[in-house]
Amino acid sequence: MIAAARIAGSHALVTGGGSGVGRAIALALAEAGVAVTISGRREAELAKVAGENARIHGIAADVTDEVAMAALYKEAEAARGPFDIVVANAGMAGSTPAHKTALADWQRTLDVNLTGAFLTVKPALAGMAARKAGRIVFVASTAGLKGYAYVAPYVAAKHGVVGLMRALAAETAKSGVTVNAVCPGFVETDMLEESVQRIVDKTGRSVAEARANLASSNPQGRFIQPQEVAAAVIWLCGNAAASITGQAISISGGETW
Repeated sequence: MIAAARIAGSHALVTGGGSGVGRAIALALAEAGVAVTISGRREAELAKVAGENARIHGIAADVTDEVAMAALYKEAEAARGPFDIVVANAGMAGSTPAHKTALADWQRTLDVNLTGAFLTVKPALAGMAARKAGRIVFVASTAGLKGYAYVAPYVAAKHGVVGLMRALAAETAKSGVTVNAVCPGFVETDMLEESVQRIVDKTGRSVAEARANLASSNPQGRFIQPQEVAAAVIWLCGNAAASITGQAISISGGETW
C-alpha cells in the first residue's frame, strides 16, 4: 500500500492495543514499518501482542489517569522518539436502560471512552504542531453518529469523541496535523461477544439469534472485521490522506454515513 509505505520509520501510540481492534491496528502499523507503542491495563495481553511483531512494545497505563499517560509518553519517547501517530482506541461499554443507569456507571463510561481519549492525545498536540506533522485517529463508533437503545452512556461518550475530534481538527488545520475518527459498526471482537452474552442472559435468545440480531444492523448483514478498521487507520496515517481532517468515517456496511 502506498500510504503504508510512507509511514515507515514513524512512531505510533495505540491505546487499548492488547486485543481486538487495537491489536489489529498495532499489527498493521508494525507491518507497515512503524515502531508501535501499545498501552492498556493488562500487561499479559500487551506482552502477547508485542510478541507477534518485534516493532511493537507494550507499556501498561490507564487512559483515565493523566499522570500515568504523561509517564507513558515520557518512557516511550525517551526510548523511540516522539509520537508521529496517536490512535486513541481504548474503550468500554455496558448495557442498561437509561433510567436504571447508575451514576457511577455513567461516569466510568465517559471517563474511559471520552476523557481517556482526550488524555491520550493531549500530550502529543504541542509537539506535533511544532513539528508541523502528525496523525491523530480516534476509534469512535457508529454510536458516535446515531443513537442506540440501552447504551446511553456509551452513545453520549462516542458522540463526545466525534466532537472532540472536530474541535482538534479545527485547531490544527494549518499545522500539518490531521485529526480524524473511524466509526465502526459491530466489530468481531471480544467486546462483541460480551454484547452477545448480555443479550442471551437478558432475553433468553440463543447465541446464534443474538448474533443475527446485532449483525442485522449492518445492511451487508455481517460484522465488521478488525482488519477493516485497521486498514482505514493506515490510510488516514499516510501522505495520501494529508487533506483528510475533521472526518468521522463510518465503517458500517452502509448503516450510517
